[in-house]
Amino acid sequence: MLNSPESEPDQPLDEPLAHEFAQVEDRYRRALADLENYRKRASRETERRVEEARASVIRDWLQTVDSVELAMRMQPDGACYDGLQAVLQQMDAVLAREGAHRIGWIGDAFDPEHHEAVAVQHGREDVEDRTIVAVQRSGYTLADRVLRPAQVTVARAD
Repeated sequence: MLNSPESEPDQPLDEPLAHEFAQVEDRYRRALADLENYRKRASRETERRVEEARASVIRDWLQTVDSVELAMRMQPDGACYDGLQAVLQQMDAVLAREGAHRIGWIGDAFDPEHHEAVAVQHGREDVEDRTIVAVQRSGYTLADRVLRPAQVTVARAD
């Protein structure tokens, strides 16, 4: 009768049996390590896919945000402006809850990692060089990565 690995053997195992036991134990430990590595990889892959799906939904949602902003720019004094502004604030709150944050504000320094310059205003001495003076389309970050760069007009003091 073989003794369990946790108990003290009554008599030593013979050499071939001890060697075989060590090999089985080694395979068992390797299989456990492989299983743990697989679980970690699967978890990371699942997280990556969830983040990709979230980013895709948010990108689609941003098209609606852009439409509301465009309507507000077209009718800045219109009767619906205040209502559209309230809707836009609610949309921004939903985006913030999902981890998306607006980037690209007038007065910010231009950063090519976060902004896409779509126009340049030359001869602007009233603001620092490479400062955002207009935002054509807001940009957004999600989990510290740029989901969509802001399209901006940049001042040049030349």
